[in-house]
Amino acid sequence: MPIQKFKSFEEAEKALWTFKPDSEYYKRVRAFYRLFSKLSKFSYPGGVYKFRDLEEAEEHKMNVILNAAIKKS
Repeated sequence: MPIQKFKSFEEAEKALWTFKPDSEYYKRVRAFYRLFSKLSKFSYPGGVYKFRDLEEAEEHKMNVILNAAIKKS
């Protein structure tokens, strides 16, 4: 990866944007998410869930997160 110099944070931020992703880009994204999933202690339980509304879905998500935190400690 070549070294780049930037005059501002905004320039550096724009250099990260990818408007025409190629197969190498998707490989890097896949590798990032694999690494993240290995480092993350939290895993959402598999399955299909049906909720009446967004509030019920958010409540379920928070319960899963809290239960994982309780089990971890």
